[in-house]
Amino acid sequence: MIHVSTATAEDLTEVSAPERFWNRPRRLGAGVVIIGLLAICLFGPLASSKTARFTLSEDSGGAALSINGDVGAYLFGAITVVLGVLMLAGVAKRWHTAFLVIGIVTFVFSFLCWQVAGNFLPVVSIADGTFDFALPLILGALAGVLGERSGVVNVAIEGQFLMGAFAAALVGTLATSVWAGLIGAVLGGVLIAALLAVLAIRFLVDQVVVGIVLNLLALGITGFLYERLMQPDSAKYNQPPHMPTWSIPGLSNIPVIGPVLFRATLLLWIALILVFVIHFALRRTRWGLRTRAVGEHPTAADTVGVRVRGLRYTNVLIGGAIAGAGGAYFTLMATSAFNKNMTGGAGFIALAALIFGRWTPFGALGAALFFGFTQQLAYYLSAGVGSSVPNQFLNMLPYLATIVAVAGLVGRVRAPAADGVPYTKS
Repeated sequence: MIHVSTATAEDLTEVSAPERFWNRPRRLGAGVVIIGLLAICLFGPLASSKTARFTLSEDSGGAALSINGDVGAYLFGAITVVLGVLMLAGVAKRWHTAFLVIGIVTFVFSFLCWQVAGNFLPVVSIADGTFDFALPLILGALAGVLGERSGVVNVAIEGQFLMGAFAAALVGTLATSVWAGLIGAVLGGVLIAALLAVLAIRFLVDQVVVGIVLNLLALGITGFLYERLMQPDSAKYNQPPHMPTWSIPGLSNIPVIGPVLFRATLLLWIALILVFVIHFALRRTRWGLRTRAVGEHPTAADTVGVRVRGLRYTNVLIGGAIAGAGGAYFTLMATSAFNKNMTGGAGFIALAALIFGRWTPFGALGAALFFGFTQQLAYYLSAGVGSSVPNQFLNMLPYLATIVAVAGLVGRVRAPAADGVPYTKS
């Protein structure tokens, strides 16, 4: 007898493939457990019983969280382990990202309880320094977002930083104006971006190779001009004015947030505004729709009348202007002079922030703040606390955090489908 199945479509949709046990949340949970055990076994025994204070002011006064160093190291380490165990048990399926973030925060607090025992950590200064270090990374990552969402890989962010920093110092010194220096930085970034656009879009050269070559080109040009022009007569060519800090009355008096966000330089406000503007434009405007279409399926975009190459040129040049402004940070804010290779690989960290942020403006902002925090923390522990951890290791923290974040925390991410793929009209 032949039995005919009477299963309906609804019955079939209820049958799904079994979920793998060792999925990403559980793997991340295992990682959280490991770092929690590291905190308990390493930070706890090394921490002293002296009080660790986390103040809301820039000095040792003000409201504070006070806890014994060894107690805090053990306590926050134990919380980290518990969060990891919950992720392993599958309790936090939908909230595994939040559990992961909280676990990293508690691990950091365990480390800080060890380091700050007998001292204090000013939260406002740390937050202010975080935004300060993150500023060029935000602008560089936004430049990468504009290029890669339209299909052009921008590995030349480092070169745009360098050229922007050099132009800001030179033009700012000659014009004795910080704003002229900022305009010079924008033009310097656009110059490198124009070379990238022509070689990658017009001549279809491999975009990663072009980016690396442009980084070396910027390093060579700025280094040569520094030695031949700036170094012999720094007073004439390499003493740009410092970008002023402005305060917004009322808002700058808000605790913690006020001094960080509303007592800042114009460049920081520009960077934060650009995050919102680019996010809105990518999602809500015709330009944003066309940019995303060109980055995902340029052939289909071309068939409906979108000028693929023209849009890519435009976005790469705008990104170069933004990255060039990020380069101005190094000579108009962080220091008061240009030095050879002074960006120190910040362009590559910005590129990592772009990937960590999943090619989105707000994701790039969060990743840049994460990397900026590691830089500020390393600086404070070495200079402010006199940490027992060797300075060489502390200086590695930003780069180590970059590797861990991109390789371990990002997980499976998908770049725009046409990212890095040259477009030729058929």
